[in-house]
Amino acid sequence: MQPAISQVCTLSASFEKDIEEFAAGHCGAIEIWLGKLETYLDSHAPADVLALLAQYSVTAPVASYQGGLLTSTPDARQEHWNLFRKRLALCQQLKIQTLVVACDMSGLVSTEIVTQVHRSLAEAATLAEQHGIRLALEFQAKASLANNLESCAALVSEIGHPALGICFDLFHFHTGPSKTEDLGWLTADNLFHVQICDLAGIPREWAADADRILPGDGDISTAALTERLRQIDYRGLVSVEMMNPQIWQIAPRSVGEIAATALRKVLGQASME
Repeated sequence: MQPAISQVCTLSASFEKDIEEFAAGHCGAIEIWLGKLETYLDSHAPADVLALLAQYSVTAPVASYQGGLLTSTPDARQEHWNLFRKRLALCQQLKIQTLVVACDMSGLVSTEIVTQVHRSLAEAATLAEQHGIRLALEFQAKASLANNLESCAALVSEIGHPALGICFDLFHFHTGPSKTEDLGWLTADNLFHVQICDLAGIPREWAADADRILPGDGDISTAALTERLRQIDYRGLVSVEMMNPQIWQIAPRSVGEIAATALRKVLGQASME
């Protein structure tokens, strides 16, 4: 397991400030937040990103996230797929190995829609593979299709593309219909990325992304997850992901340091370096 921190934890800070201060806080790996990266690239070149990462000895093997690929609205679909192609090219340039894709279906589900989802994911995985990138499909607790780990794993298995795997987000696992037994669906082959956080004193039906806090500070148990990760000898990133506006007001170095400490405790590791 490779501990990491997502840039969405410090959304108010600049891209370059994240890299500098996460490194100072002994966080050697980050999960790129694509919106922040794209803002940085409005005035910089991809080569500047690579130079910045190299300067501070920070790796960025995962980026989040691409949505809208499964929508059935023709105009919206075209817009999202155009952006997806641009992001694949960008990830290839920056040597980002894994791109998180949201399984964000909404509305009623029919046989025709399920067929379209299969076709879209297979097409997306093929495009990603051509760029040397893997897609990590993130199940969404409130989605109308694959809103739990078991269904997400089944969908990935049915499509059967080597460039398509699972992004396991502990928030969606806890707040959706997934069960602890579903962790058995995770394997060394299908698990591409892990994101964790915590919640405190909030019924899971009411929980929102803005309620995410540091892992270990709330009510979500991580014991079963970490045990499963060890069982399958998971070698990928485990990143802290918090979309909490209150945390956004804290300096990236402080967020990095406290998130690193929290993640060490959860994973039972001595160091983030």
